[in-house]
Amino acid sequence: MGSFGAAGGSRGTGRPVRGIALDIGSSRTRAWAPGAGVFADVPSGPVRRGRVTDADSQLRLLRRLTASAPGDGGHDTVVMLTHPVLARPEERAAAKRIVDGLGPVRVIAVDSARAAAAYAAPSGGGPLLVVDLGAQLTEVTLVVDGLVEDARLAEVGLDDLPDTGSAPDTIAETTADMVSDMWRHDRTGAVRGALRRGVLVTGGGALRLDVTGRLATLLRARLRLANDPSTSVVRGAGLMLASALRHPTGALPRG
Repeated sequence: MGSFGAAGGSRGTGRPVRGIALDIGSSRTRAWAPGAGVFADVPSGPVRRGRVTDADSQLRLLRRLTASAPGDGGHDTVVMLTHPVLARPEERAAAKRIVDGLGPVRVIAVDSARAAAAYAAPSGGGPLLVVDLGAQLTEVTLVVDGLVEDARLAEVGLDDLPDTGSAPDTIAETTADMVSDMWRHDRTGAVRGALRRGVLVTGGGALRLDVTGRLATLLRARLRLANDPSTSVVRGAGLMLASALRHPTGALPRG
């Protein structure tokens, strides 16, 4: 990757480097930059169930966001791009092609669960269950020693709930079923340990007390709601990016 420092550093080419973390969600696209934090939180270009359905529209949106990012627009740019944990290789490649359209960029991919854990995981280490309650996707991920050990995904989210007379059972029961399935296939006891530690809940659904209350009852576990759960993924990706910019050797996420 070459050597480069924080935003305003260089990659050994004499050109300064600007870092941006991007979270392209089904509902919102969020961007983070060193020294600025989350500087954009806007409706996504057409995205359906985590998949970009109109690449041109999303690219135009990202160009506007990066143009407003701190730093000189002529800088080389390192982008930390998040993706759903179980995104297929072709879906990840399609998202990367959109970001490549921004110009001279280096794209580093990281899954949303590890990004959220980087921002909101409780101290002390140990296995962690991350539940991301998104607009159109619900993900359950078991993270052990910083790596994804197991994951489940359901194409259901807040957008599927009616505006009035909400029915939180749909999301809560689907999430609990995914955790139960993960438990049945666990041979190490990591899921049990993670439940005892408390389940980290991120995404906009973490703000729905009807959903989280029902989920806590079904799991019989304590839920840890991330601070500002809607932006926890991009904030975590930003922290990982900042670490990579400061310490490029060995600081990049795998996968």
